[in-house]
Amino acid sequence: MLLDGLFGARFAGEMIADKEGFFPPNVVVRANPDDPDFVATVAREHAIGVTSGQKFLLGVWRGIPVTAFAASLLDTSSAIFTWESSGLRSPADLVGKRIGYRRGSEGEVLFDVMMAQLGLPRSQIVKVPYQDGFDALRSGAVDAVIAEVGQEFTPSAPDYGRLKVIKPQDYGIHAPGLVYFASSDLLQDCPSTMGQVLESLIKGWKFVYDDYSRSVTALVSYDPGGLSSDRVRLELQQQRPLVVPTAGRVAEYDESRWKMLRDALIFAKLGEETVPISQAVTYQVLRDVYRQSPNFAGSGAWSGVQAVK
Repeated sequence: MLLDGLFGARFAGEMIADKEGFFPPNVVVRANPDDPDFVATVAREHAIGVTSGQKFLLGVWRGIPVTAFAASLLDTSSAIFTWESSGLRSPADLVGKRIGYRRGSEGEVLFDVMMAQLGLPRSQIVKVPYQDGFDALRSGAVDAVIAEVGQEFTPSAPDYGRLKVIKPQDYGIHAPGLVYFASSDLLQDCPSTMGQVLESLIKGWKFVYDDYSRSVTALVSYDPGGLSSDRVRLELQQQRPLVVPTAGRVAEYDESRWKMLRDALIFAKLGEETVPISQAVTYQVLRDVYRQSPNFAGSGAWSGVQAVK
């Protein structure tokens, strides 16, 4: 299993499943950051991958033989951050302002779609590319910044609590966040193994959110040189609604999110739909796991779990 990034809270379910021995014995987890062709690497190595829905779908459209089989983050983790004191409360307030962004990122694509769907003039927004969005916000170089939830200041930072967050989901913008996918031949040749892997991932995420005192310690010990307890705990808290929906089940995605992502990528002129969603995404592994695993039945894998403060 290859992770499109560094070890951290975004991959907490995978890390815990590995550390606690939930995976089948032939599954190993490897961080694979800064791979410019991550989706192709997963296909070439006949592996399982975790990456953004955007990167996955663009890879499929380029002809890479991979198939998505579940969600990691069920919805986008991109949001718009500004200062609470700025008075910017909604997308309409961003017209005429300077917005920090990473060119071609999921956040930029969904921001543009959100503004277009709301009928707001994107031409009146000044986009400012950045290296570190929150540094740009702190220095006053931008009025707001598009970034990932969980990347904001830790509770010990002076600026903690001063941020206002505008979430695309609050304005009807939903797209798959991180997705689990595999080379299409692996998915076809080893369906039972893929089911075992998904069940292990759901167990991993359940462990993560059952008890922060256990999971944060376990995650930091996975990479003590690169992870801190405060940062891991903050990121877990911020991404919790993206993993554990109020109504829904862990790892479950739906076609409406994929359609919105498809339309957003075409709107942004980042690609053309050469492969329909029905051929790029399967729901069968999800259906089989939830049907065959009594522990995951009922209201979902989170039944009985208490909200963690």
